[in-house]
Amino acid sequence: MKYVVLLCDGMADYSLDELDGKTPLQFAHTPNMDYIAREGVSGQAVTIPPDMPPGSDVANLSILGYDPAKYYSGRGPLEAASMGVELGPDDIAFRCNIITEKDGIIEDYSAGHISTDEAGELIKVVDEHLGSNGVKFYPGISYRHLLVLSGGRGLDAQCTPPHDQVGQKVQDFLPGGQDSDLLIRLIMDSKPLLEGHEVNQARAKEGKNIGNMIWPWAQGRAVSMPTFRELYNISGAMISAVDLLKGLGVCAGLEVIDVPGATGYLDTNYKGKAEAALNALESDDFVYVHVEAADEASHIGDIDAKIKAIEDFDRKVARLILDGLAAFDDYKVLLMPDHRTPIPLRTHTHDPVPFAVLSSNGVGDEVTEYNEFSVEKGSLGIVKGHRIMNYLVNGVF
Repeated sequence: MKYVVLLCDGMADYSLDELDGKTPLQFAHTPNMDYIAREGVSGQAVTIPPDMPPGSDVANLSILGYDPAKYYSGRGPLEAASMGVELGPDDIAFRCNIITEKDGIIEDYSAGHISTDEAGELIKVVDEHLGSNGVKFYPGISYRHLLVLSGGRGLDAQCTPPHDQVGQKVQDFLPGGQDSDLLIRLIMDSKPLLEGHEVNQARAKEGKNIGNMIWPWAQGRAVSMPTFRELYNISGAMISAVDLLKGLGVCAGLEVIDVPGATGYLDTNYKGKAEAALNALESDDFVYVHVEAADEASHIGDIDAKIKAIEDFDRKVARLILDGLAAFDDYKVLLMPDHRTPIPLRTHTHDPVPFAVLSSNGVGDEVTEYNEFSVEKGSLGIVKGHRIMNYLVNGVF
């Protein structure tokens, strides 16, 4: 049996007046995802417990089959695992964005989706001037980087995701609580270091947003969890462009496959991810294909970009994988987003998300298309997210 997870990050949404009351998923042309729902079985998944933050870390941990109430320790440690940064027992890892601050306002959570090379130069300068024996910065991909504090510092600080506060005053959302003074100092001291850097001077001349401030958040200790093989007795692979998902793959003992041209943005290499997934299935039993583009479009509030991201996922990922699965006798395909990222809110929510399972055994139900509302008639009902993988592998659906 071959298992494929098709994960379109943040794809689910709310009904929008701009689309005559439809969601972007309803409005988009998605014949291949509709096929999965029509020929398979559907339901709704609660991927994020109501008392936990609605982040991609919690949601994807859940979809992989790990109860977040038991295994979640923060996003930072997962990204550290992806980067190969080993954390000691008293190290606290933070996700560290490079953002655009303008006149005291969080202008852009991604500094215009700054390139990895440009951001790497900026983080290097920050580490040289603000790093010490107990403070260390590590470069990641695009605007996503890592801050590690030693001695357990910062674990209980209250930090805010920058993508939730675009357009808001920096001063209103600075870290609070224990060790917040250190974090605030690092944030504020980063601005004079970065503002006049040659990377930012060049970006400003080109009319691009500059990366003139760091923003740490989503901290935690090193992850401890069983491997995917220990849980399900199958081998597998993770395909994603973002460090969070790669880190989840590392912690779960999955093979992490890097796809050339995979960016974690709207210009990602969709086709390359699909081809890599099919290649992985030649030797592995399981592959998790994650595409970030729809979520990024949601965070910037771009309806047209979100529709295009959904349609690209359908045409360049779902279709190619469905065609390729014809080479295998037995397979199951799980299609879903990790969470909703509604355009009106530009952030994640706790709402249930639609999921569909297509199996080579031909089991189906009454659902004929894939979207947030059609699956309410699905035979699978409402399922806790962390149980889906167990049900998938052990034949419940």
